[in-house]
Amino acid sequence: MFGVTPYGVQREVQISDGGTRNGFNPTWDMKWLTESKMYDDHYDVEIAIPFTSLKFREGVNTWNFRAYRWDMQTNEQSTWVRVPQNQLMSSLAFMGELVFEKPLGKSRTPFAIIPYINGLSSKDFEAENTQHKFKFGGDAKIAIGNSMNLDLTANPDFSNVEVDDIFTNLTRFEVFLPEKRQFFIDNSDLFANFGSIRDASPFFSRRIGLARDTSGNLIENRIIGGARLSGKLNQDWRLGFLNIQTDEDITNEIPSNNNMMLAVQRKVFTRSNVGVFMINRQTFKDYEFQEEEDKYNRVLGADFNLASADNVWSGKFYVHKSFQPEDNKGNLSSQAFLEYNTRYWRLATDFVYVDKDFRSDLGFIPRRDILKSGNSISRIFYPKKGIINTNTVRFLSLMWWRPNLDFKKSDHELSFSWNTALKNQSIAELEVKNNYIFLTNDFDPTRTEGGEPLPGNNGYTFNDVNVMYQSNPAQLFTITGESTIGQFFTGNRFSMSGTLGVRFQPWVVLSMAIRYDQIRLPDPHPDAEYWLITPKVDVTFTKSLFWSTLVQYSNQRDNLGINSRLQWRYAPLSDLYIVYNDNYYTNNFGPRFRSINLKMTYWLNI
Repeated sequence: MFGVTPYGVQREVQISDGGTRNGFNPTWDMKWLTESKMYDDHYDVEIAIPFTSLKFREGVNTWNFRAYRWDMQTNEQSTWVRVPQNQLMSSLAFMGELVFEKPLGKSRTPFAIIPYINGLSSKDFEAENTQHKFKFGGDAKIAIGNSMNLDLTANPDFSNVEVDDIFTNLTRFEVFLPEKRQFFIDNSDLFANFGSIRDASPFFSRRIGLARDTSGNLIENRIIGGARLSGKLNQDWRLGFLNIQTDEDITNEIPSNNNMMLAVQRKVFTRSNVGVFMINRQTFKDYEFQEEEDKYNRVLGADFNLASADNVWSGKFYVHKSFQPEDNKGNLSSQAFLEYNTRYWRLATDFVYVDKDFRSDLGFIPRRDILKSGNSISRIFYPKKGIINTNTVRFLSLMWWRPNLDFKKSDHELSFSWNTALKNQSIAELEVKNNYIFLTNDFDPTRTEGGEPLPGNNGYTFNDVNVMYQSNPAQLFTITGESTIGQFFTGNRFSMSGTLGVRFQPWVVLSMAIRYDQIRLPDPHPDAEYWLITPKVDVTFTKSLFWSTLVQYSNQRDNLGINSRLQWRYAPLSDLYIVYNDNYYTNNFGPRFRSINLKMTYWLNI
């Protein structure tokens, strides 16, 4: 997807999974050009997308194509090809035909080299360690045939040019964070869309380049180099192959690992596909600190992704199996998901099984030993008059059982919600939930050091109410608010979050996000009050010069972080960054970690 505003500001998005919400990735980057001019009563936009920025089959004379316009002032979306009201504008099920005057010739994607240099100066105040580093390396992109890309990387630099959002976690499980590194983005659905992103995803590229030290802290694990081949073999077949080598870190007891994935996908029916994959994470050297079962981890699997021609029916069905040294029995993960989506009704049913011994070292698996059942039913109402666009009523039932504990129920979430979408794009929602959690182990939801945890081997039932409001995003002043109040295990919880935004078009965007969580538990368990405050400033000097500053304060993480970045896109896909990071302890205020780095990349076509 290529988009442009009347000011000529560009954005490009990689669309996968047929254009579902999970298949919308704005991190993707590509070389193309736009010019715009505004008048009193209209504007002109000219777009030039070079064929060298696209992959296509030789000899074809038609492409699927659709153009649409979103007028933010009148809240009107106009589309060249009709899209049903209940479907997303990004859906690939509703496309027109772009006809060329003659069949297309051979794709002439150039060979691209993308070198970088990075000078970094940092100080760790806790370890009393100052470092000055100079790094260089780069990537290369090579066209293989008409529709395949070979990406190479050597000594890549994944420094904190992009910073992750800090979050408050009151659950027992790991939180999913999106991939932002360009090397892993192109054709990323070939690798990342196997399994269930909520329950058991066998490949999660953010695992590569990170490892835990001897204290359990997550640190950078240097990537030596790697290669990634991805794209279409022909109209029906796609291929993805990835191989990356990470460096050893003896001091932190981190071995050197080879990380490999092979994926093959075959289109079936109109819009569905079948995919198979193999993942292998392996060390080729014996380390005294490494356990035998950690020498390798392999996962094999097959997925069927269903999408009907009109997108009314969609679903996913998969079976995966993992292998470790002397551990080859069982180790299964599977899912059967089916959704029915029409203008008035949306029905979904979901069954997931993850064995207690299923393991994917390169994946995202928040919990094991589960049998999950999920069912939801939604009814959409379209008022004929008034300010309301739609009213949606939904009932959701989620159940988890533990197969290894004689299928004892471990969790449930029952919710009823009412969502109102106004014609000016404002949204309001009310949700009432009943929760049940069986703690197999002691757990302190406040994560207070030395605090008395809630006893394990006990079940807890509690209820809460959540309200949410989001104002019209087209306005210069915007507000989003959400609040949860109710019971929490044996006590009570009150959470409130909101974001205020102000735009001074077209130059400045200011925002302030605040989240407050209050947990009250009966003695002897600790109480907690967590604040997460995130002000942000984005300044656009020109279409190629940007400055952003993000401040993140979290007393749960005992951290005040400042990230300030100046970016100059001096040539297409070529950038100069100056990034300043500063972190402070908040409980006993003092400096924690500080760095400044100068990074330059250049996209060179040969």
